[in-house]
Amino acid sequence: MVNSSKIYKSRSTGLIVSPIGNAEEMLKLGSEDLQELPEMSPELEGKEKHVPLVEIEGNKITVTVGSVHHPMDDDHFIEFVQLLKGDKVIAERRLYPSEKPVAVFYVEDAEGIRAREFCNKHGLWSSN
Repeated sequence: MVNSSKIYKSRSTGLIVSPIGNAEEMLKLGSEDLQELPEMSPELEGKEKHVPLVEIEGNKITVTVGSVHHPMDDDHFIEFVQLLKGDKVIAERRLYPSEKPVAVFYVEDAEGIRAREFCNKHGLWSSN
């Protein structure tokens, strides 16, 4: 089953998929089932460069990746940051090498917001 709150990856191509809707069947790329990526938690090794830090100022949400900024090199960088409310993705920002690992969002209601980010080398990390 495909769940819109999950992120999926192709082992053979590296393709990352963040679905918009849910489906009863598994996502496939050709004959390959895409694998659900687990969310790494703040307790794991490497957290200082991977855990998204969420700062809320009214309706402005600033997400900084890492208490020590994550590298943003051509071969090692944060590909995207997402805001979630419950299990729903409400906003997403793509990042690119040489940018700062920071994303700013504006929302109507910041209550219950959490963030997650995807590092191209170390996977999916959540703020909680």
